[in-house]
This record gives sequence, structure tokens and C-alpha cells, in this order.
Amino acid sequence: MPRYKLTIEYDGSRYKGWQFQKNADTIMGKLMDAIKEVFKVSNFELYGAGRTDAGVHALGQVAHLDVDSAMPPYIALKRLNEVLPVSININEIIKVTPRFHARYDAKYRSYVYHISKRRTAFGKDYSWWVKEPLNVEAMATACSQYVGMKDYRSFGAPDKEGGSTLVKIERAKVFEIDDSVLIHIVGSHFLWKQVRRMVGTLVQVGIGKFTEGDVKRFFNEYSSLPSKFTAPAPGLYLERVYYAGETISEEPKWLINIL
Repeated sequence: MPRYKLTIEYDGSRYKGWQFQKNADTIMGKLMDAIKEVFKVSNFELYGAGRTDAGVHALGQVAHLDVDSAMPPYIALKRLNEVLPVSININEIIKVTPRFHARYDAKYRSYVYHISKRRTAFGKDYSWWVKEPLNVEAMATACSQYVGMKDYRSFGAPDKEGGSTLVKIERAKVFEIDDSVLIHIVGSHFLWKQVRRMVGTLVQVGIGKFTEGDVKRFFNEYSSLPSKFTAPAPGLYLERVYYAGETISEEPKWLINIL
């Protein structure tokens, strides 16, 4: 059975996350509906590189699709996008070896979190407006504490009970342009709500409630404080999924600055 690799972007505002749910609108559910309509099949398998929570967006989610069809990728791309809602767009479809797995072959996941320093009419579903003045330089300095293989038990929970909370963060940087602050985090994998708690902790540094030393201490001993400052979902974007041989970008994709 042919295997296709799909690269997908979506606006997660109106969805209950990526993962299929019987009684809720999800990204995966909409993709499955489109696949059934375009390929005229009910027997297929669709796997995503990772789950995103309700309200979280993606600029480059990856999935693989096993479906019994001889349809060329460029035709599948056109037809699937024609029936998908405008909030979901497939950017690329290519045929891959049956050994490729969207989740298990992924080396790194890259997330971008968008903070707006001003009130904006367009930002409610796509950014976090932080009303307090932010010391972005202090945030950038504290962000360096995230890099490396560390125990993130203060920042998130593993997928299953008793699972490891060790996560390798390859890159964590803060960028600022005009009224936007972007936090770019690249890691091997992520715990539940980990990125949003990392961001929320940095914002507390930015408004002067936490210090870089506090961030460091969260790795030395467990604290529930990061969970209390979890950043809201609308500012989070799964930017890209990296596979073997791909170079991690120095900077994230910049979102429309009007946000």
C-alpha cells in the first residue's frame, strides 16, 4: 500500500486539537473525512508526528497516510485541499518509503509561541497579549536555561504514568520585532503542556516576578509554579517537524506582524 507524507498547516482555533475524537471537531477528523471523499475508501491509516491541544495551530505538522490508490501526489494535494475547510491546508504531499513513520522517525519538533505587546483586533485567537511591560532581554537570558537534556517534571507530565520527564531541548531563543515577541523552542519531544509552561515562566521573568535563578531552580527541584502560569493555547504554533539529515533553522518562521 503506498505511503504519502503530508505537510499540513492549520488554524486550530475552532478545533478540539489534532487527535481524532468521535464527538468533536478535530484536525485529524477533518483530514479523515477529506481522505474518504477524495480516495473513495474507508480503509486507510493516518498518523501524525505529534498531537496539538485545542486551540493550538500548526505551520508544518507532518502526517503519513497509507491508502490503496495510484493517485499522483500533486492530484491528491489539489483534491484534498478542495474539500478541506479553509482553516486546514495541506502544503505538500510526497510519496515516501513504507518504512517512513511521521512520529517515530521525527528527530526534533519545533514550536513558536507568539506574544503581542499591544492590544490587537486580530490577535485573540493567534497570540497572547501580555499587558504588562516585558523585559525581553531578561527573558532571552533566562531562556538559555532550557537548553540541554534536563528533567522537565516541573513543566509537564509524560504521556503515560511512570514515563520519563527527561527532554532534550536543542534550541530555545527569544526574538523581538516591533510589537511581537516570538519564543522559538526545538526539542526531541515534549511533555503535555510543557512548551506553554516554559513560555509562561519566561513571561513571569519578563514582568519581574521570576528570575533566571528561579528558572534554574525548577530543574533542581520539583515546583508546581510553572503550571500556574501556563500560557494560553492560541499563541502556540507547531512550526516544523525535523527528520534525519535536516538542519534546524536558526530563526523561526515569522508570523504576520500585524498580530
